[in-house]
Amino acid sequence: MKIYLLNPYFTEDYSRSSRWAAKGRGGTLYYPIWLAYATGILEKEGHEVRLIDAVARNWNLEDTLSDVDKFKPELIVSESNFQSLKNDVSTLKTLTESVSAKSVLVGPPTSQYKERILDEGIDFLAPFEYDFTLKRLAKSLEDGDVGEEVPGVTFLNDDGKLVDRPNIISSSDDLENLPFVSEVYKKHLNIKDYFLNHSLYPMVQIFTGRGCPNRCTFCSWPETLMGRKYRVRSVESIVDEFVYIKKNLPEVKEIFIEDDTFTVDKNHLQNFCKQIMDMDNDFTWSCQTKANLDYQSMQLMKQAGCRLLDVGYESGNAKILENIKKDISVEQLMEFTQNAKKAKLKILADFVIGFPGEDFDSINDTTKLINEVKPDLLQVSVATPIPGTEFYEYCKSNNYLLTDDLEKSLDEDGFQKCIVSYPHLSNEEIEAQAGRILKNYYLSTGYMTIALKNISGKHAYDEFKLLSKSFRSYFKFLTS
Repeated sequence: MKIYLLNPYFTEDYSRSSRWAAKGRGGTLYYPIWLAYATGILEKEGHEVRLIDAVARNWNLEDTLSDVDKFKPELIVSESNFQSLKNDVSTLKTLTESVSAKSVLVGPPTSQYKERILDEGIDFLAPFEYDFTLKRLAKSLEDGDVGEEVPGVTFLNDDGKLVDRPNIISSSDDLENLPFVSEVYKKHLNIKDYFLNHSLYPMVQIFTGRGCPNRCTFCSWPETLMGRKYRVRSVESIVDEFVYIKKNLPEVKEIFIEDDTFTVDKNHLQNFCKQIMDMDNDFTWSCQTKANLDYQSMQLMKQAGCRLLDVGYESGNAKILENIKKDISVEQLMEFTQNAKKAKLKILADFVIGFPGEDFDSINDTTKLINEVKPDLLQVSVATPIPGTEFYEYCKSNNYLLTDDLEKSLDEDGFQKCIVSYPHLSNEEIEAQAGRILKNYYLSTGYMTIALKNISGKHAYDEFKLLSKSFRSYFKFLTS
């Protein structure tokens, strides 16, 4: 079967597969990582697959239509996210009508707005962990069935009634048998199109596991995409992909592990580090973690080539951390910081302004913590309530949500806008405070010292290129 997988154009550098799904101020552009995994699975099943990232290629609808017409697929799969939903549904309908193909929409909105999307004329939805669902759906359609008995699909029957087949969550064994996503990147994408302002360039993003057992009230993926049950590939599989990347993508400077919390299983983490250390190859990698990671593990990670930890600090106020069920204290955040610096691991500290209970006092607490932490890189977002999360329900039930249209959570350039307004703290004030914190930090003389230190270590030249590339993208914001 000929299958076309599309990351449709919405705005410039729109990272549809990122957690906030917005344009990054530092020039960030995510790989279409979930579509890439689906591509690998479908190709393994013998289908002829074309993966197109219209965002990276800067293709408009006419460009994509021309490409679809040449490929003539029988099935078109388009990824979506909440901010781009209207655009993505319209694009998918136009493409499928042009070649009389079946349509499938995937991505977080399909778990929340099922009937609404299908009413627009889309044939199938594949909510949640869609790559395995697409595998089953493609086989059914190829066998001459209508696809309506496939586990995980959602559709409207002949009477216009919603039929929602139960989703089947993947197991660790399923993940073990996935093709390497890095193989898909090599075949279908140009790795130099993608950029993380916290990873050496060029980089690749991979998953080693899925699901997150943490209970943060604002995080969308566990609720709208991959669930909370943690499933993980074997250490041997992960190491094998590292080796594949080193051999087949030699230009890659860093591997970023996109798992929500790569360090959930301490034994698995330490076994991975030990196997990496036993290799002759010199790998550079980074990951996302929680601020409860112990110093012994950090030491081992550093020895195994880990460069940076991406950590959700979120707030410097104890009550805010409690409100969002972060299950971490300010004291633990400081202890984590001290241990990471002692282990000589860089820190990307993620903070968010605008969670429940936020006021100017709590924002001052956050500012104070940032100045104490002195992270190598700082990200400050405005809190966006995403459908399916506890935070969204809180804002909606208390009338703090300014709009149900998440497209309005982006400005005309694709950057985050605040759509939450509290009686004591408006959306304009939340945006202003987030911007103030970022500008004050990055334009401070203290940060100059940190930046100079970053470009004087093991990866000095690559760190300098990374800093330069990020700053060029960030300069307009910092000086506005």
